[in-house]
Amino acid sequence: MIKLAFMIRRVEGMSAEEFVDYHRNHHAPLFASIPEFAHYVRKYTVSHPIAAAGYPAPAYDGLTEIWFDDWADHDAFFSSDNYTTLVQPDEANLVAKGSTGVMVTHETLVI
Repeated sequence: MIKLAFMIRRVEGMSAEEFVDYHRNHHAPLFASIPEFAHYVRKYTVSHPIAAAGYPAPAYDGLTEIWFDDWADHDAFFSSDNYTTLVQPDEANLVAKGSTGVMVTHETLVI
């Protein structure tokens, strides 16, 4: 299984509260609504920073994690017409262009 982690920053002019609301209540449901989601995506999470005394300010406004069984499923999902015409264009309403950190991983459960 492969996991993609996208560390994202919000578009200029959007407050942190607006970003969290849009990410959780608009973009994530849109992402999960296309038929390819149920077929190819094994797990999907969105996370947002919280205040934590003693820790530095967060470098990103959000984290999206997406799990696929393999590269074929990844490619099929991200090249689907529903993703490219419905979901991908919505990312511009949320994510600052050129600000995304990406990590592709093979997750290992330790505990």
